[in-house]
Amino acid sequence: GNPKLKSFALTSRVSYIGKRNDLELSTVRHQPEGLEQLQAQTKFTKKELQSLYRGFKNECPSGLVDEETFKTIYSQFFPQGDATTYAHFLFNAFDLDRNGSIRFEDFVIGLSVLLRGSVTEKLNWAFNLYDINKDGYITKEEMLLIMKSIYDMMGRYTYPSVRDEAPSEHVEKFFQKMDRNRDGVVTIEEFIETCQKVS
Repeated sequence: GNPKLKSFALTSRVSYIGKRNDLELSTVRHQPEGLEQLQAQTKFTKKELQSLYRGFKNECPSGLVDEETFKTIYSQFFPQGDATTYAHFLFNAFDLDRNGSIRFEDFVIGLSVLLRGSVTEKLNWAFNLYDINKDGYITKEEMLLIMKSIYDMMGRYTYPSVRDEAPSEHVEKFFQKMDRNRDGVVTIEEFIETCQKVS
């Protein structure tokens, strides 16, 4: 499960979709202000943004991705497992204004962090993913839900040696390390500090 490989698969799929439909360029020209602004907010070039936009519009002509569509697209990358729960959490991490759909801007800003962000930016993004109820803390329960969804996504058959209690043992160990002041929750500072020590 190489994360670099996965983001590469995602980007190459997106840019392939973009190349497939060059007619969309006219639509891109209608919103240069939007693209200029996104170029300032992300680490993508104008050309890359145009290509991503074409791909996005092609998959989602309405310009919005709802959770079901997101799950369908994401699940294609993990045919060996069940990615629906993880895709649900991922969707919520991309859906910045929590309105139940992902706009192109949300998608590109998230993608920029995942592909080209600094270590701290990536860790901030990961923290937001684990903080399911978005209250600024990660609880052991939240970590366990994410961990279980990752095991499901990777597929039982990929790791036949994995026992059912493996995710919770994993979380137990992680949580002990991260919750430095032992107050039962992990803050963004604890999360970043622990992850940077490990890497």
